[in-house]
Order: sequence, then C-alpha cells, then structure tokens
Amino acid sequence: MSGGWNTIESDAGVFTYLVEELGVKDVQFEEMISLDADMLKQQAPIYGVIFLFKYPTNEPRSNEPRDGSFDHAAAENLFFANQVIQNACATQAILGVLLNRKDILIGGPLEEFKEFTQAFPAELRGEALSNSELIRTVHNSFSRSSPFIDENTRVATEEDDVYHFIAYTSINNTLYEIDGLQPAPISHGACTDDEFADKIIPVLQNRISRYPAHEIRFNLLAMVRDLRLRAQEFGDSEALTAEERKRQEWEYENELRRHNFVGFAHQLLKEVIRKKLKDGTYEDWIKDAQDKSKKRIDERMKGKGGDAMDIEY
Repeated sequence: MSGGWNTIESDAGVFTYLVEELGVKDVQFEEMISLDADMLKQQAPIYGVIFLFKYPTNEPRSNEPRDGSFDHAAAENLFFANQVIQNACATQAILGVLLNRKDILIGGPLEEFKEFTQAFPAELRGEALSNSELIRTVHNSFSRSSPFIDENTRVATEEDDVYHFIAYTSINNTLYEIDGLQPAPISHGACTDDEFADKIIPVLQNRISRYPAHEIRFNLLAMVRDLRLRAQEFGDSEALTAEERKRQEWEYENELRRHNFVGFAHQLLKEVIRKKLKDGTYEDWIKDAQDKSKKRIDERMKGKGGDAMDIEY
C-alpha cells in the first residue's frame, strides 16, 4: 500500500462532490440541523444518514452493542468492511450506504470494486478498500491542506478527542448501523424506506443521550437524491436556482480546501510591515492593533459576565 488517508470534514459539499468524483450519479448530502423526523422526510427519498460523533475511547469492549444486535450473517451478505486504516471512516461510512442500495447509480468503478470484493470477508474488504488507489485519491483530494501537520506522523494520545463516522440505512427492510470498527452490521429492527425517518431519529437520540449534556459536537448528514432533479420534476424554478447556487458555493469552498494560504499571508504581512517601517508608522500600527484587541476582549468578557474562560481566540 502506498500513501495514507487524511482527515476530511463532515460537510455536505465535501461529501456530495466526493461521491460524484467516485462516479456516483444523482446523489447529494444535506446537513440536518436538528433530530426531527418531519424535517428529514422533507429530503425524501433518503438513502441513509452519516453520523459523526466523539468516539468513547475508554468504553469497554462488549460482545453485544449497547443498542441493537450484531447481524453476523448480514456481514457476509451485505457490503460490510472492517476499518483497518486510520482516517478512512468518513468514506467508509459513505460506501456503507452506497454499496448496499440498489436504487443508487454508483457507476462503473464502484460497481467493479463491489463485485471484486463480494466474496471477501469483512477484514479483507477493509484491506481492499484501504488499498484502492481511486477511493484513496478521491478521499484525500477533499482534505484540508496544511503546511504544519503531517496526519500520518502524529499518533493520537489518550488526551486527544477522537471522532468517528458511521452510517445508518435501510437494507432489505431492516435498519442497519454500518460501523467499520464493529465486527458486523448492527440491526435496529424492521424498517422500510418509508419508515426510515421515523425510526432513525429515536436511535440517534438514544445514542446522544449517553453523552454529558454539554457535549454538542455531533453532526448528521442525510444522503438523498439530487434535489435539483426534484425541483425540475416539480417545475420549481426558484428551488432549482437555489440548489444551483448551493452547488456553486460548495465548489468554491472545496477549491479553497485544496490550498493553504500560509505562504501568501506570510508574504503579504512582510510587505505590510516593510511599508509601515518605511513610512515610520509601524509602532503606531502595532499599538492601534493592541488597543483594538484589548477592547474586543473587554467587551466579550463584559458580555459573558467577566468569565475569561469563555473567551475564544
């Protein structure tokens, strides 16, 4: 295997263009800002959801999941791959939905990968996924560029917050949780596509309820049919325009993610400092910046009752 896997953001635009780069047709992601079944139904048809959460690294291992039950037979009959490499969980969760849905046009490359790994056990499927040049290259193309940290050289410690992506989808009228860190898919009971929105919300709420009340770092993305198609079918030009504008914004943001601007910012700052020194205004410029910073901090502390721990820098 050559090359590593970088972390990518839980972002609707990132995930939408990622699946398109893999050859998938007519699929997009929508961020869900609340756990509301009616809001989720508005995005129908829903192929599944991708859930990001803080992984409980100190939780003891168990022979059974805390919710649902392992379906070891499904691990052989569905596409289920163990996660064998760090940072691949986002794409692996996405594939856990894509490769198990018959109503998605996944395209030639993923069809070939699915057929190639069909007879593999879960661990070998994970190895095949991590060694896929196409999947790894597309995944890494959506990682943020950074000149400071090599994701492959830093080992996480117990003090680090570790986040993990998993998928939920209805397969063969059963609600499955697809998590590559588990030994098998987790069944949460009978669930048709029409029932998915109503049945997934309690599962997620139950999972979140085990975290402290102050823990809010969760993210939920719904994998849905391209909303532009629905707008076209209903002749809703306003909705179509809004969706096209959203795509343009996503494309712009993804281009920014592929570049780091540290070198540019450094050079710009050097030029500004050179000009200030030449004009003799450098000291005044620094003092003015310090005064403005102090004023912002004072205003923020006043607004938060003087609690300096709440200040964000």
